[in-house]
Amino acid sequence: MALFAQSFLDDLKAQTDIAAVINEVTPLRKAGASLKGLCPFHQEKTPSFTVNREKGFFKCFGCGAGGDAVKFVELQQKVSFPDAVRYLAQRAGLAIPEADGGPEARAAAAERDTLLRIHEEAAAFYAEQLASPAAAPARRALEERGLTGETIRTFRYGFAPAGGRDTLHTRLTARGVSPEWQVRSGLVVDRGGRLSDWFRLRLMIPIARDTGAVVAFGGRALDPGQVPKYLNSRESPIYTKGRTLYGLDVTKGAVRKHNYSVLVEGYFDLAQVWQAGVHPVVASCGTALTPAQARTLKRFASKVVLSFDPDAAGQNAAARSSELLVTEGFQVNVAVLPAGHDPDVFIRSNGAKAYVERLTRSQPYLDFLLDRAAAGVDWTRPDSRKRFLDAMLKVAATIPDAAVRDQFADRLSHKARITESVVRELIREAAAQRRTVAPALAVPASVRLRPAEQGLLWTLVHRPVEGLGAMARLDPEDLDGLLAAPIFRLAATLAELPPELLPGLLRERLSGGERALLDRASRDDAPVAPPADCVAAFKRLRTERDLADVQHEIDALQERSEMTDARLSALWDRKKELLTRLEALT
Repeated sequence: MALFAQSFLDDLKAQTDIAAVINEVTPLRKAGASLKGLCPFHQEKTPSFTVNREKGFFKCFGCGAGGDAVKFVELQQKVSFPDAVRYLAQRAGLAIPEADGGPEARAAAAERDTLLRIHEEAAAFYAEQLASPAAAPARRALEERGLTGETIRTFRYGFAPAGGRDTLHTRLTARGVSPEWQVRSGLVVDRGGRLSDWFRLRLMIPIARDTGAVVAFGGRALDPGQVPKYLNSRESPIYTKGRTLYGLDVTKGAVRKHNYSVLVEGYFDLAQVWQAGVHPVVASCGTALTPAQARTLKRFASKVVLSFDPDAAGQNAAARSSELLVTEGFQVNVAVLPAGHDPDVFIRSNGAKAYVERLTRSQPYLDFLLDRAAAGVDWTRPDSRKRFLDAMLKVAATIPDAAVRDQFADRLSHKARITESVVRELIREAAAQRRTVAPALAVPASVRLRPAEQGLLWTLVHRPVEGLGAMARLDPEDLDGLLAAPIFRLAATLAELPPELLPGLLRERLSGGERALLDRASRDDAPVAPPADCVAAFKRLRTERDLADVQHEIDALQERSEMTDARLSALWDRKKELLTRLEALT
């Protein structure tokens, strides 16, 4: 059996922006529909290395290297396939199934695959039922919204019967799905020993991954007395609400082609926008946008136009989503609709052309936020102006692009009636204070730092430019196990600020024990080791740790007399690589 279930690998690739992974190694520039850069696997002066973000693969036309994100990590970090998968899963925040092919791994893989098959069967069943006589209320609801046959087929709308002989439970039983699996899918429930459908008398909306695999459903009530109005699938091993963007399976080609997406809240908002001819559109499944959803969308586009409900809740959601998107590096605009009109209602009332005009006149997010926050300010009261300024400084601190921050400072100084230089200084301080304080670390005075740790800490305090340059050559894993690791990691988060501020900011943000470590290492007149030697020492320590882990695993396999195991062969190759690397660092 494969080391990892295909469903897990599909999830991993869906959550991984291959361009972001590769851009950390070699800078990429847009070149038509792809991205281009210098190949990291051979020396070249003219870029021949291309990345297709939408399809998730890279190819070098110089040396022939190519593959997906997992393959890139394998080649670039010189690690095995399982290690590359683990690296990307940790980066994406996904739980990593065991890769040893043991009973638990096989059970998890079987569960995910079975649940996917059940959901696909359910989607087909609901779609068939939409044509049944009992589905007249569902068809009428779609007609009242003005949705065409093409839209209904594209988004695979369906109908969940109220009961009787035609139920999903009956269909799944006929297909050989056991009662246990039906209940585990969440689509059938055990009501005191009697199995019945979770969704009954509802207009059904399949929710799919961007690959097209159905993982959940939303059910719209058809009877006026039904509650809740929308009933959704519960989270499961194949579905996490905060990781799924509704409609992306249909719209991802248009989103990628145009490099932007309209972001709406609801299922039918998306359907109306798509039917209006605006095909680059996704929905947040009725929740506030999450970082995982933003990262998924980043694989396909760099610009977003928010089109949320105009009520207070919708506008608050727009503000929160905008801040998150700006932090993730998106260019964000906000399309404001009249009171009482979400995209669904607006398009039905005013037509597609009027909605497109609203999108065209959408306002840059920062202007929208400034205007919205300024609307309730009493400019004659200093305390009111200060509250406005404090709120906007928190926003400014999240803006990653320095040029955009400067533009925001200009607008903010004008709105708040404060000189531009003062606002810029306040924004810089806010950006520095935004980072969370590193975890507290109580360190006895008797504990000694390694010479390399002392040397780099000294350099960060006395020669911050040189110290930050050394930090840039370190990988996060190079710091694992170091006593001063929290200090180094905090310094890395402050790298974009003026270097002369670094010593003061470190002392201000560190815990008492960490500050004592920093002071102890920096009190000498000269460093105990130059920065280059410190970097080499940290990489040596990491390689030695990796080598010890590999040797431990080899010993365990040999004790079990599994000398022919493919894993053992791979471990020997890994050990040779590490020994070669260690020799080069010595």
